[in-house]
Amino acid sequence: MCHSTHEDPETRTRIRVAGIKGLQGVVRKTVNDELQAIIWEPQHMEKLIPSMLFNMQDAEDLDRAGHPSTPSGTGQDGEENPAVLAENCFRELLGRAAYGNMKNAVRPVLVHLDHHHLWDPNEFAVSCFRIIMYSIQAQHSHHVIQQVLNHLDANNKSTPRVRAGIVQVLLETVAIAAKGSVGPTVLEVFNTLLKHLRMSVDFELGESSRRNSSSSVSSVRGRESDERIVQNAIIQTIGFFGGNLPDYQRAEVMMFIMGKVPVYGTPCHTLDTVKIGHQGTKRIQTMLLSSLIMVTSGFKSKSMSAALPPPFLDPLFSISLMEDSELRQLVLEILHNIIDRHDNRAKLRGIRIIPNVAALKIKREKISKQDVAFMKKHGQQLYRHVYLGCKEEDNVHKNFELLFTTLAILTIELANEEVVVDLIRLSIALQDMALNNEENMPMSIRCGIMALVAAYLNFLSQMIANPPFCQHVSKVIELRSMDAPYLLPEHIFRDKCSLPDSLDKDDRQLYFQTADMAECLAGPGYNVERLSIPYIPQVTDEDRLTRRKSFVDTISLQVDMLSSSLPDRQSELAEEITFETLKKAIDTTGLEEQEREKRRQVMEKFQKAPFEEIAAHCESKANMLHDRLAQIFELTIRPPPSPSGVVSISAGHTQHPSVPVYEMKFPDLCVY
Repeated sequence: MCHSTHEDPETRTRIRVAGIKGLQGVVRKTVNDELQAIIWEPQHMEKLIPSMLFNMQDAEDLDRAGHPSTPSGTGQDGEENPAVLAENCFRELLGRAAYGNMKNAVRPVLVHLDHHHLWDPNEFAVSCFRIIMYSIQAQHSHHVIQQVLNHLDANNKSTPRVRAGIVQVLLETVAIAAKGSVGPTVLEVFNTLLKHLRMSVDFELGESSRRNSSSSVSSVRGRESDERIVQNAIIQTIGFFGGNLPDYQRAEVMMFIMGKVPVYGTPCHTLDTVKIGHQGTKRIQTMLLSSLIMVTSGFKSKSMSAALPPPFLDPLFSISLMEDSELRQLVLEILHNIIDRHDNRAKLRGIRIIPNVAALKIKREKISKQDVAFMKKHGQQLYRHVYLGCKEEDNVHKNFELLFTTLAILTIELANEEVVVDLIRLSIALQDMALNNEENMPMSIRCGIMALVAAYLNFLSQMIANPPFCQHVSKVIELRSMDAPYLLPEHIFRDKCSLPDSLDKDDRQLYFQTADMAECLAGPGYNVERLSIPYIPQVTDEDRLTRRKSFVDTISLQVDMLSSSLPDRQSELAEEITFETLKKAIDTTGLEEQEREKRRQVMEKFQKAPFEEIAAHCESKANMLHDRLAQIFELTIRPPPSPSGVVSISAGHTQHPSVPVYEMKFPDLCVY
């Protein structure tokens, strides 16, 4: 009767209403009847629920259906409307469902949507699951989510629009469930979504590779755009769901997603970067970082060490060294979401010379002891990535804006007197990098760095409220506005900006001087002696993970120290004695600090780097050392008689072969 197809519309309606009222009587009878035990069996649910859904499809206003309040229709009109009556009966049935009956109640809904092709378009599917989520008991929500996830897995070979429709239904269910309790399926939701994200990228890249050989280019491009719909739906679901979780669960989700972001050189079991190639890897990185931006939006943590633990911070910074401006932008936006705990970002939007920082009404608190400890441990890592991110040749206006905001937020949230000194050292190092141009950067990037330093030091000087410091910065900015406007953000970041052929190092008045700033900061609170120590970014094994050849070559091991202890005499004689070398020789404090840093880097390298990499690097250095020794000594190496033996090396002076100089014996491993 519910499926009546009588030719007369009025008669058909009356028959359907009678059938639905019969179903409603069966549902109500289950309350205090022995039928209650058998009505939830699959063979009965597969008849009851499709009969209701068949009539609900005729509802005129699907957006109205599924509202958490009362059913769609009441009164006499509702009693004679099959769609409204079916919805009321559907709600009543679901409201009586116990935990053990949820699977049998939800599965017929999914099957009905499949048979009637209601995933594309999916308005009715969304309406059905809104009704389900608002009708069942809150503690059963995660069971419905699990059913939708399983159905998504079962349809992994379906068309992109069908998969996108299922994902959008999942978004609706988790949006409602996030207001209550999702239960133990939180990470399972993300794991399934990330798996389908990877599959969608595979499908898209597969279609793209067949584009040239395909006769119908438009159909291939259409499928690619459909896959983008799937990917965007997945990202929205990840971001919305993660953004509505409590902070303690959100931190766990952030760690989980970051663990899935492919980083070169690190194991990533779920997302294999070998099969999808560079283009697919970048696509997945972009989408996962975009979802992380949504998850971290509004995230507030009392302690930075809890919000940015090393397992999260290290891969995030490794991605920030990628030679891709879009990825670096996403990383900086994630950092802003986490570090900016007082929502000051909107006030700092746009890189510019702020005339009156006090007018922005920046919100800040005194830095806590936990955050002081965080900066002592990770501060150099933060400075390093700002430094390296500034000199990328593909930087655009947005990159410099985000870098300025990063420095400003660090100043507001995490800066005590020691951090302020370090940030000034970093600024001077950026200025020197742009002036010296040892990296052969384009003039636009050099001027952009200069403008960034000017904008930040102007902000910093007003934040610390030091009048002499403010006066020095203002004087430099005023001279630049008259003689070198291309060194200011308001000029260099315009569309059509005239650039100079070179930057004049001798015009000292156009640049910020360390000595002048040290004099301004002299007094209690600031250790101005540290300003005289040039900032040098650390070189760590992160660079190995980012495909940056310029940094891979600079990774040093302990063998470097050994080989440097035997320099060529010609290079010694050719070394030029300058003011800087004399200054370094006199400044024992700086040398000690550099020596400690070098020892720390060597120890960290041997602790973290793979054994094969250390062995290969040491072998190449040993070969170089052998060649150098051969220039001075006549070297003979006798191999060990057995695997457990030792290597014996004896050497004689080349001009006096009969006079032995030394003889050493040590294990084979030491040679490598």
